[in-house]
Amino acid sequence: MNGKATGGERGTKPGRTRLERGRGALGPALELLHTGRAPTRAVLTSRLGVTRATAGAVAAELEALGLIRVDARPVAAGAQGRPSHRLELADDGPVVLAAQVHADGYRAALVGLGGRIVATRPGCGTVGADPADVLGEVVAAGARLLKESGRRCVGAGLAVPSAVAEPGGEALNPLHLDWPAGAPVRAEFTRAVRQVGLEIPVFTANDINLAALAEHRHGAGRGAGNLLCVATGHRGVGGALVVDGRLHLGSSGLALEVGHIIVAPGGRPCHCGSRGCLEAQTDPAAFLEWAGREAGPGVSPIEEAARLLEQEPEDPAVRAAVEALTSALGKGLAALVNILNPDRIILGGLHRTLLAVNGAGLRAAVAEHSLWGVSGSVPLEACTLAHNSLVGAAELAWQPVLDDPLGALAGE
Repeated sequence: MNGKATGGERGTKPGRTRLERGRGALGPALELLHTGRAPTRAVLTSRLGVTRATAGAVAAELEALGLIRVDARPVAAGAQGRPSHRLELADDGPVVLAAQVHADGYRAALVGLGGRIVATRPGCGTVGADPADVLGEVVAAGARLLKESGRRCVGAGLAVPSAVAEPGGEALNPLHLDWPAGAPVRAEFTRAVRQVGLEIPVFTANDINLAALAEHRHGAGRGAGNLLCVATGHRGVGGALVVDGRLHLGSSGLALEVGHIIVAPGGRPCHCGSRGCLEAQTDPAAFLEWAGREAGPGVSPIEEAARLLEQEPEDPAVRAAVEALTSALGKGLAALVNILNPDRIILGGLHRTLLAVNGAGLRAAVAEHSLWGVSGSVPLEACTLAHNSLVGAAELAWQPVLDDPLGALAGE
């Protein structure tokens, strides 16, 4: 997604219809609608840099594809403008199948344009050691949702708690799953999707990368030029960087493994084999250890840790755990700020809850450990989307439609 307008209509050949001239604008137009930046036809016209007639033809084509609805009656505009037709994403339009596997189970969902979750179904419990079995189960759950909905499915995306190597789609370090390093998750996910009869594009990526992508398009990261996302999963800590609307993936998809920067030399042992990693010091399991607590039966570590932060903040052991978590996370964020120079940081999972409980302390810790304290001015904000990794998986699956609506949906 490049977010660029079409640059107007100069240079179009004589004799081409308005629709033909506007077809090149279909993708950029749908992207604007998908990200909530074109609520009316007048705004769409302005942002695309086309004539009102061409914008009308573009909107009509997107409506014919079942992607949007155009209000038949113009709505009142401001004092300086004409009334304009309101544009909305279709409530009954196509969906994509999104799936997420995490340490405590999985979740399947159907997601429409605009990042809207249409239906979702969790599957909790122990994640088996065979990725093919797990992915077959989560896709089957998604297929049941799809059958119940009666909606057209145009793609599938999967979020996993591991770096995903490109171009093959192998999960290189699924440290919190009992999966082998290098498990071919994209191939297995594709096989599972085909087995339920879906001949659609299939995508797989790291869960925190996808959370960052979703937040940048639909949530707390909107408008950021250099967005750093740091979040806890059910276990572990991940990070992602979005620069000018695109994920920074590195040479082979493995960038921003922030959970394994050292913030406490000789500290808690990490699954990666080192000690004192950011995730070993600041994930839900670490917080529970600092507080001397354990998650009860049927309760995940992240649920219990969040409960303690929100409901027992004055307990002395919990207060001490908050200080330990704040100090370690502040050091890690400061190191990342010094290296990456983001203009916004968003926090998810347990870190999001910590920001709500001890935001002032966390901001002070970042300022203390960053260069000259200047970096303490970088905004720290909470992720806002529910199930943002799922929404991000859906973003991958929607991308071909955003790039070329006609080609993806009409087979042109």
